[in-house]
Amino acid sequence: MSGSSPFKMRLVHLDLKGAPPKVCYLSEIFPLFRALGANGILIEYEDMFPYEGHLRLLRAKHAYSPSEIKEILHLATLNELEVIPLVQTFGHMEFVLKHEALAHLREVARFPNTLNPHKEESLALVTAMIDQVMELHPGARWFHVGCDEVYYLGEGETSRQWLQQEPNSKAKLCLSHMEAVASHMRARYPTTTPLMWDDMLRDIPEDQLSGSRVPQLVEPVLWDYGADLDLHGKALLVEKYRKSGFSWLWAASAFKGATGVNQSLTPIEHHLRNHLQWLQVAGSVPADTLRGIILTGWQRYDHFSVLCELLPVGIPSLAVCLQALLHGDFAENVKARVENFLGISSLEEMSFRSEGAGSFPGSDILALVTQVSLHLCSSVDSLLERDRYVTGWFSPYHRRRKLIHPVMIEHIQPQALRCYKKLGHSCLRGLRVTRRPEPDLGLLVGPDCLGLWPHVSPWGQGPSRPPPAPPALQAEANTDCPH
Repeated sequence: MSGSSPFKMRLVHLDLKGAPPKVCYLSEIFPLFRALGANGILIEYEDMFPYEGHLRLLRAKHAYSPSEIKEILHLATLNELEVIPLVQTFGHMEFVLKHEALAHLREVARFPNTLNPHKEESLALVTAMIDQVMELHPGARWFHVGCDEVYYLGEGETSRQWLQQEPNSKAKLCLSHMEAVASHMRARYPTTTPLMWDDMLRDIPEDQLSGSRVPQLVEPVLWDYGADLDLHGKALLVEKYRKSGFSWLWAASAFKGATGVNQSLTPIEHHLRNHLQWLQVAGSVPADTLRGIILTGWQRYDHFSVLCELLPVGIPSLAVCLQALLHGDFAENVKARVENFLGISSLEEMSFRSEGAGSFPGSDILALVTQVSLHLCSSVDSLLERDRYVTGWFSPYHRRRKLIHPVMIEHIQPQALRCYKKLGHSCLRGLRVTRRPEPDLGLLVGPDCLGLWPHVSPWGQGPSRPPPAPPALQAEANTDCPH
């Protein structure tokens, strides 16, 4: 199955912190993942894991149940996909530290993204999270502990005082927490190896890395989602990590979710170039260096941002990238294979604006997102910004105060209803694929439309809830998977 790929492990990243897929949708796409060349999945649970006990406050209202987690693992096994769970344990802790009961564990009191590494309760918190996740993943060979983008580390009051003492440094502070988390993993789960994003390690001098126990405890994941990688710089970084004592390294690319915080359609060419460049990196380092590659597919940049591309929207990009990795290039015969997998006649002419364009699971969702992004947005913009009746008598000022001249309703209502009907029709087709509403998005036709529409809500709402959808839409939103 590996063909000429230098990456023996090829993992698809499922980012569940935004529009997490229903289990029935996973049952459709796991076979496609495997057919395209994946042999594993990295599941970033965030608040979708069914935490219990004192951690129950972390779980989202629509979190997966334990039985659903077991079903996901069963589906992965049926499709020969190795599962690696991911739990953030240092940075990107917003879903944990946003809670008032845990706010005292923040590194900086104002910001919920980074954990205070000085408090024993902080380590107890993340190890308890790890233990609950491991209880449902008893056979995991790897466990990803996150640790990327630990912003504001060293800026908390306790850290400032600690850093004034010689020979303390921010690097030492960072490594000490990483070591504590990884040591817990190794001691309690000796057959499970921790993975860790590498960005916080990049600037730490080689002698400090080798002087810690981190290289003996973890396997770092070098991530870069750009279309033009610094190939020489990557080779030097790999060499530095090897000299520091890391036995194995991983790479991480992106098939979606890395080109804009509110990106709605995936720029496939960008992501293909990213993967072809990672193939060049792999070819320039010793063969026993990179254990595998993780194809990240970010749903949101962090817990508080809007959604970027939905998973079904990114499937064509994933197909292109996986096949390029599997075969070592993207020649004409590889492109033909991708077209066959997606059920389209030509990648160059790929258009999902019409019914039946593409036959992969979720192709109808890509069609509706394309329709909204390319057509509905312009209709709404035209209504809001260029219609003289709206700009003159139904401005944001009027909408905030719910004030309008009754005569103007006669001029505005027909076009507004046409936009509403078009959006409602598109939304109905998308409700069935994703699992839960995103309460931080102001939507036009009800919260179950998720973050598909962060750019087009004519009411300009932020985190406030929109008015309820009409009864027919609400009834449709309560249905489960398509039959």
